[in-house]
Amino acid sequence: MGTTADAAPEPSGLNRVLFGRNPKRTLVRVIILLAVCGVVRGFVLLPIKVEGPSMLPTYQDNAVHVINRLSYLFHEPQRGDVVAIRFLAGEHIVYLKRIVGLPGETVAFHNGQLYINGQAVAEPYVRLRGNWEHEAKPVPLDRYYVVGDNRDMEFEEHEKGRPTRDLIVGKLLL
Repeated sequence: MGTTADAAPEPSGLNRVLFGRNPKRTLVRVIILLAVCGVVRGFVLLPIKVEGPSMLPTYQDNAVHVINRLSYLFHEPQRGDVVAIRFLAGEHIVYLKRIVGLPGETVAFHNGQLYINGQAVAEPYVRLRGNWEHEAKPVPLDRYYVVGDNRDMEFEEHEKGRPTRDLIVGKLLL
C-alpha cells in the first residue's frame, strides 16, 4: 500500500498553467503546432505588403494582406479577383493586381471605362477613375490581363500586364 510520501509532488499553479500536468506532452504539442504553422506559412498563406498607389483606395499603401496560394487549385482565376503576381522582378517581389481580362478576350479602355470584347464592364471597386485611352488588344490564350484599381494614375505610369497562369501566386484572402 502506497503512502502519500511515495506520490510525486503536484506542480505549482504557475507551472501547471504554463506546462500542463505533463510537460513532455505539452512540448510535443508545441512542436507539432509550430510545424503546422510553418507548413501553412510556407505553402498555403503568403503575407504581402502593398507598396505604391496602384491599388488605392481599395488597398492602402503599406498595408499587409494575406494571399491564399491554394485558391486556384480546383478552378481558374476569374475576372475581378485580386491576385498576387510574381513578375520577372524577382522571387520575393509580388504585385497585387486585379484580373480584368481573361484568356482569349479583347481588353480596351475608353474614357477610363473598361471594355471586354467591345462591351462596357461595370467595375464597382474602381473609385478613382481617370480618362484612360487604350486600343483594344487581345489577351493571349495562356494569359490574363491585370491592372490596379487606381485608374486616376496615368496609363503609362501604371504597372499592368499579361501574366501567364504560373506567375499568379494566389488570391487575396478576405
